[in-house]
Amino acid sequence: MTFNHEEFEKEKSAFLLQQNHDEALQANAFDFVAKADKHRYEYQWTWMGMPIIKMPEDIILIQQIIYATKPDYIIETGIAWGGSVVYYASLLQLLGKGEIIAIDTILPKKNIDKIMAYSFSSRIHLLEGSSIDVTIFEKVKALIKPNTKVMVILGNHTHEHVYNELNLYSSLVSSGQYIIVEDTVLEHIPQQVHRQRPWGSGNNPYTAVKQFLLENKNFSNDNKYNKICLISCNKGGYIVRA
Repeated sequence: MTFNHEEFEKEKSAFLLQQNHDEALQANAFDFVAKADKHRYEYQWTWMGMPIIKMPEDIILIQQIIYATKPDYIIETGIAWGGSVVYYASLLQLLGKGEIIAIDTILPKKNIDKIMAYSFSSRIHLLEGSSIDVTIFEKVKALIKPNTKVMVILGNHTHEHVYNELNLYSSLVSSGQYIIVEDTVLEHIPQQVHRQRPWGSGNNPYTAVKQFLLENKNFSNDNKYNKICLISCNKGGYIVRA
């Protein structure tokens, strides 16, 4: 067997095009995410012992983006248990550069202690408060050195909150870097009656992304990462700055 990387990439692109035109496959993927959520499928995963509430596909996709773009800073809002913070910090450690700034309204001490217990935890900055609070935003800006590459990952859910985050944090994102808006799938699946939430179809991260992209032509979600997505919570939410 001859390993020809160029031919392999061409083959991948051809299959990806077919995948995106397969309407039944796309519908089945959304259906899987909706049905699996009833059993909290996305809660089953950990990274180095920490809960990381994401679809495995999104975990790998984010790794691909981080490796490709090599940001100096990753800003994450809505960190839950903190497994994703540990994940991103470990990737930056492997790259030999970078810091993560993580924000949540509640940061229990036991969670902080676990997050900061790793050998690479010196790369982590934790901020408690609302991500759209001007005071918190100024603290984030103060941690970022000039002329560096900044990536943003947004983990909140209502249209208004995510839209406000996009308008704030997009100003920090460097050319060629990404904003990842999580849980855009909420627009495409039935209302999750098994757990009532103040968001759903018409009021969710995806609707915020649509409005933001209409108003900000220097950002786009037309890229291979959104095309790859199948068993994902973030389809349409991988946004790059020109």
